[in-house]
Amino acid sequence: MAKILFVMTGADHWTLADGTKHPTGFWAEEAVAPYEAFKAAGHEIVVATPGGVVPPVDETSLAPEANGGQEGADRIASALAGMTELKQPIRLSDVDLSDYAAVFYPGGHGPMEDLAVDADSGALLTSALDSGKPLGVVCHAPAALLAARNADGASPFSGYRLTGFTNAEEEQAGLADKAAWLLQDRLVEIGADFQEGEPWAAHVVADRNLFTGQNPASSAPLAAEINKRLG
Repeated sequence: MAKILFVMTGADHWTLADGTKHPTGFWAEEAVAPYEAFKAAGHEIVVATPGGVVPPVDETSLAPEANGGQEGADRIASALAGMTELKQPIRLSDVDLSDYAAVFYPGGHGPMEDLAVDADSGALLTSALDSGKPLGVVCHAPAALLAARNADGASPFSGYRLTGFTNAEEEQAGLADKAAWLLQDRLVEIGADFQEGEPWAAHVVADRNLFTGQNPASSAPLAAEINKRLG
């Protein structure tokens, strides 16, 4: 059994270009599918958030249309209710990387608000990358990579092949023209080799110990790849 750290957003909104606050949080499937995969493999989960706040779920991610119908929505809600670790997060600033075999970041627009500028998260990501331990990041959570910096100010993720929620997907979701910035653009700006798959289709990219998934559909396949690495 290994212990896996889930780093999750504490933000319940995403500030748009005009200053309005778009309600958000973490995307349910992106927490539930990996959680279930890791638990089934016998691993322990610990949740950490900025300030130790309980991570808020994006209510949109609980809707039937986001889960293939009412049955899927009921299942995801039931699974979330059973994830007791979500209710007892530790402070991100208190994390000791040596306690964990892997680190995983679920997405949702929340990380665009807080983890993208969180120094504790940035330092953890840099250390996790250097450690060789599996580091999984999905959908909008690669926004957190923007806060990671080497001593020389460059991004430790420069030159890494990775993916995340694409500009095309943000456009199709109806928020691209309202956003202050787009994730794909920013990841390219820090020097990442962004790998774009088909919108909404599962797409996982592995480069060294960095494992990234493009969208909600990528959550379960991403977790499966990390489980393989953990053995």
